[in-house]
Amino acid sequence: MTVGEVGSRLLALMIFATALLPVSPGRAQRPAMVTGFVTDSVGNPVFGAAVSIAGTSLSAMTDQRGQFRITGVPTGVVEIRARRLGFVPTVREAQVTPQATAHRVDLKMSALPTTLMPVEVQADRVGYSGRLAGYYERLRRRSTGQFISREEIDRKEYRSLSRLLAQVAGINALQLRRGGGVVRMRGQNCRPLVWLDGVPLPAGEVDLDAFPASTIHGIELYLGSTTAPLDYTAHRGQSSCGTILLWSRGPDTDPTRQPERRRVDLDGLVSSLSIYTPDQVDNPARLDNGQLLEVTYPPSLSAAGTSGSVVAEFVVDGQGKIEPGTLEIVSSSHALFSAAVTNALEFATYIPATKDGKAVRQVVHQPVHFALAHRRAQSR
Repeated sequence: MTVGEVGSRLLALMIFATALLPVSPGRAQRPAMVTGFVTDSVGNPVFGAAVSIAGTSLSAMTDQRGQFRITGVPTGVVEIRARRLGFVPTVREAQVTPQATAHRVDLKMSALPTTLMPVEVQADRVGYSGRLAGYYERLRRRSTGQFISREEIDRKEYRSLSRLLAQVAGINALQLRRGGGVVRMRGQNCRPLVWLDGVPLPAGEVDLDAFPASTIHGIELYLGSTTAPLDYTAHRGQSSCGTILLWSRGPDTDPTRQPERRRVDLDGLVSSLSIYTPDQVDNPARLDNGQLLEVTYPPSLSAAGTSGSVVAEFVVDGQGKIEPGTLEIVSSSHALFSAAVTNALEFATYIPATKDGKAVRQVVHQPVHFALAHRRAQSR
């Protein structure tokens, strides 16, 4: 054997041995994560949708924001499926690469035709009462002053209240030497008068950042000395540098309880024909016309001019009652709308579905629309 042949064999053995060596963890193609949101046709989050990776056992359920997260997803082209009772199943392909550890994939689902007429809730029927009545009425009119509603506060996600206020035209934020923040209006060097829940704060400098933005329900800003509501105009010129009205959150602004997660497996009951869907019965369940669904339009959303919709899912039994443990919100544009619908359904009465002449249990999707009054929309 020549020297050249020996060298070639040695090189081949080295290549073969290298191929047998384990791949270092740092260079291995690690499984990725797929995350995203499932929404309905109008963009509301869909709760409780089952999202899965085709050909694997990987799956997850969407939360109340419609979000899902699946880990350990293999690389390559994957098929992501979403299904939920009452919706048309949807499928979407995605390219999962080893270079990215997380991949965003959003899915949209279309609701199946419903036999139930939507319940319409009009904002013009809302009456304001309690500590926030004046604030809601001024927010609705918006005749003077500038307003930052609860929805704007949550959307902007500012931790510093002074920086949040500085987003309004004519407001400048300043930092205190000892920490914290204050604001000045229209370039003035004097401090504005600050009120909290209708009570004036001390005449000295108020550290606005002592109030986390997440605890504030609404804000009114009056830049002039005479533009503030009469009840909040102080004597001795204290309002000459502007007025800030802060309204805090509390039991009267937030849902007293969140809708409970369903305690029964509706998919399993439908599969076993223990309950029926609208297309499986002769006469679907429907809301009793003699018992209107009394849904209260959340005052804060009415005042802020916020419309929206909710779809609730539950089982109507053979007596026309909603079975305990079956109620769940399918999709919703706002948590306060969800709470309003949940509270109203506790007292709802339905005409039960019938099949072969007998009353049967049926799963129901009840849509509720919250709409602004036409006359109010024209006046704004």
